[in-house]
Amino acid sequence: MAGNVKYGVSTWLWESPFNTQSIALFPKIKGMGYDLVEIPVEDPELINGQLVKKALEDNGLEAVVCGAFGPTKDLTHEDSAVHQNCFSYIEKCFQLCNLWEVDFLAGPMYAAVGKARTLPLEDRKKEWNLAVTNIGKVCAMAKDHGLSIALEPLNRFESDMINTAEDVMRFIRDVNCSNAKVLLDGFHMTIEESDLSQAIKIVGDRLLHVQVSENHRGIPGTGLTPWADFAKGLKAIGYKGAIVIESFTPEIKELAGAVCIWKNLAKSQDEFASQGIEFLKRTFK
Repeated sequence: MAGNVKYGVSTWLWESPFNTQSIALFPKIKGMGYDLVEIPVEDPELINGQLVKKALEDNGLEAVVCGAFGPTKDLTHEDSAVHQNCFSYIEKCFQLCNLWEVDFLAGPMYAAVGKARTLPLEDRKKEWNLAVTNIGKVCAMAKDHGLSIALEPLNRFESDMINTAEDVMRFIRDVNCSNAKVLLDGFHMTIEESDLSQAIKIVGDRLLHVQVSENHRGIPGTGLTPWADFAKGLKAIGYKGAIVIESFTPEIKELAGAVCIWKNLAKSQDEFASQGIEFLKRTFK
């Protein structure tokens, strides 16, 4: 796979929320050998897009934009005003994508993260259909910007709607929009999939983006993830996107609580990033 993929890291590894001052991370990220930085847009109002664009150019980095979808940005909420808030937020993310020359917005935008409940079948079907309708609207918005969306399956503790490659492909078939595509995250996959390679093949050419960490959210290569199967699957579909490390710092208590990281996963976040990219380049060569 050498030469076909680019390597990136999420700024969530160091801080949250991303804001204009976060560009101070860019020289370090570039110095570690990364090709791109994944920018999680929690609040677009905190970000001066033009200054971030210049910092990306100055450091020779590309960007990926990932959305953050909490209870106030829930496309399956019973209140349509919450949908409109989410649409407005997504529109601002699309504008940043265009400014930073990114061709898709990634994330689990079909429902709020953490919405994991036991529901009657009819209620679950109703939510599914509502998500399909609203993601169809998002796809139309994305098309107006010349963009795609990359939908991310989450593990069962973070979503009761889309957990696996089969789930997300069934959802995309229902949405029936050519610019509805997929982000796969190895952390969620190690919880939900029986075969990582097969899951990647199920998604096939719909796969736009890949996130990774260990099965315990630690440094890639330090846990139980079957990395050879992961690499085999990506090679089988001729994947040419980015492979991005996504984990989180325990120092930001609100974020750490949301993702249940209660202890340090490396001696430092810089060590996490530097050891992580070394492992990825050996694994996906």
